[in-house]
Amino acid sequence: MTPKRQKRLIIILSIVLGTSLIVGLVMYSLNQNINLFYSANQIANGEAPVGTRIRVGGMVVDGSVKRATDSLRVSFALTDYEKTVNVVFTGILPDLFREGQGIIAQGKMDAQGVFQAIEVLAKHDENYMPPEIAETMKKKQEAIK
Repeated sequence: MTPKRQKRLIIILSIVLGTSLIVGLVMYSLNQNINLFYSANQIANGEAPVGTRIRVGGMVVDGSVKRATDSLRVSFALTDYEKTVNVVFTGILPDLFREGQGIIAQGKMDAQGVFQAIEVLAKHDENYMPPEIAETMKKKQEAIK
């Protein structure tokens, strides 16, 4: 191989290697920021991964909100009108959070099957329902018909 060809080969291999490294780092970074959405039914059926950051949406079950007297810990049940998931959150809940309202919680499932929320988002008006929840509810109603 001539020195000129050898130099071109090294340049091409360096570009391919550098591009592969950049693509790999970008994919790794994006993988860390993905928040997959699961319904209460999917979580109850064991489809949600344990220890991975996910989002769950549904309606807060009436009478399920229990607040700790000595801390900001709140536990409540979340339903998609088919199955129910227990959620634990430590922090200040949004002002619009209440029983019977739609929310989306972000966090991780623990080994006991309890969703450990790190963030709770509540709906912003009387007619709003998070798109993921609305789509899940619509699919369930179509399946019933």
